[in-house]
Amino acid sequence: MTAVGDSTTTRSGGGEPQSVDDETREVTETVMAASRLLVAMSARALATVDDALTLPQLRTLVVLDRCGPVKLAALAATLGVNASTALRMVDKLEAGGLVDRKTNPDNRREVVLRLTAPGTTLVHRVLDQRHQEVATLVGALPGAVRTGLVDGLRALIDLADDLAVRPADTGRAAPELGI
Repeated sequence: MTAVGDSTTTRSGGGEPQSVDDETREVTETVMAASRLLVAMSARALATVDDALTLPQLRTLVVLDRCGPVKLAALAATLGVNASTALRMVDKLEAGGLVDRKTNPDNRREVVLRLTAPGTTLVHRVLDQRHQEVATLVGALPGAVRTGLVDGLRALIDLADDLAVRPADTGRAAPELGI
């Protein structure tokens, strides 16, 4: 970075000076494009395993797989939806045999949601499929680019502090969800 008067500039890949605002815009657009790519990969992986399941349903299953048995309120908070939306999602997944509800042994007035064995199998098949596609794509990158990608993405994740997966009622981040 070089300071020019009051504005800070950087040099883009072409060696042209670029303002911090322009650089931020370029990085933002690139991250958004990568996000669309990852969503598309998730959709393809899901379609190869179960073409009737939606991405929001998959996300719900992944949360249940990674966070273990949870109450509806915790699931809704982790997904960032209201309880009635989470309940409708759980109803559909339960009807499909992927989720079940059990009485909380510590408080018989509460219901705990958990994946069934078929739900767990489905999640792992979809995530394995997506992992293979991402690994193929990343494996085609030169080593230096992979290193830079890892460093940049780790910094972005650390900065975000896993806010997207922090259950509201626990105040702690859930394990990496891989969604």
